[in-house]
Amino acid sequence: METHRDLPTKAISFCLLPSELIQYIILQLALPEIIRLKSVNKSIFSIISDGDFVRNYNLQSSSATWLFLYKKRWRREAILYGFADCSNRWFNILISDLLKQVVPPCEDVYFLTAAGNIFLFALNNSQEVISVDIMTRMVKKIPPSPLGPCGTSSWRRSGMKLLSCPCNSEHFRFLFAELHESRPTLFEYDSRVERWKFTQAREVTQELRDDFIFLSASNGRNGSVIIGVLSQCNSSPVVIRPTFITRGNEEDRLAVGFSWGNAIDLLHVYGDGNMMTIRSDKVNKTVRKIKRIELWGLSKNGRHWEFVSRAPNELIDKISKPYGAMMGCMQKTQGITRAILMTNLEGTWETIWLSYNKRDNRWVWLPLPDCNMKGSNLAGVTFSSGLTLS
Repeated sequence: METHRDLPTKAISFCLLPSELIQYIILQLALPEIIRLKSVNKSIFSIISDGDFVRNYNLQSSSATWLFLYKKRWRREAILYGFADCSNRWFNILISDLLKQVVPPCEDVYFLTAAGNIFLFALNNSQEVISVDIMTRMVKKIPPSPLGPCGTSSWRRSGMKLLSCPCNSEHFRFLFAELHESRPTLFEYDSRVERWKFTQAREVTQELRDDFIFLSASNGRNGSVIIGVLSQCNSSPVVIRPTFITRGNEEDRLAVGFSWGNAIDLLHVYGDGNMMTIRSDKVNKTVRKIKRIELWGLSKNGRHWEFVSRAPNELIDKISKPYGAMMGCMQKTQGITRAILMTNLEGTWETIWLSYNKRDNRWVWLPLPDCNMKGSNLAGVTFSSGLTLS
């Protein structure tokens, strides 16, 4: 058994290793582990703060995909968990003390989205949004959008995107799509100037670009309203209206984003210009099981949803367990579409991480260790790009 008395000796022994070997070992760690290492001693702090080490780590971490879950229990502090696709365990992201800087004790906090080192949270009671930089430990309130204060139920996960600034990781742009006065509108907050702007989207007149960011303004049984925009500042958004022909029984009961109870036959999950359809079968009066999963994407002209692929039966057999409620989110980067399906049965959560690589038409299920969610409320889930040291 390791005791506290052993730790100083082990730290000293570690520091006696060649610096190149120490750097190699630390480069294999996830950012939460590296942050904790900074406080071990001055020697390790110096290595981690070295410019070459920072550049090497950021280059390596840029390819990592993170999943973040925000859970909370009644009258207890909420916890933000992170899991990287290159890791094998969950990390506790120390966020509670940072939130206390601006969040009142009785506030109802929900996790919206993340990119790089920036995390956004919504406050349900005051209807405010705050940003948290986990590296600089900076916490700021974001001014109300032109739509005015918004409760947590107003934020659609498929309709927003957080973009970290490539030249300065402390700055970001927050985009979300909304039907404003019945017109598809893009709202954008720029942390550099601390201002919002909004632009009505024009109808798309040409084939969709591969580098578009897609944000859902609305989704329904027969179609969607999506805004496409380039990642560069001041680009003009376009509106895309893909239609969808439901396969199977037109009387199937449909939910978008979240399903609960035994009344829903079909769940649609949207994100980054993709749609995942999850069809389920009834087990009993309150429980269902996944039967089929399909992935759909936008056609080149954006006029309809095109079938992409169906998850193989052997994968469905591995992930299909009884559930009472389900929700999901999606992300597409570098040709790989990822989806998280969160299921709950009598207070027990299951997290299903699926990915599809279109290049080789391959589905992958990434089994995740338990993160002790039983009895907790899920207050936000999202994919994010790699964390950085800068």
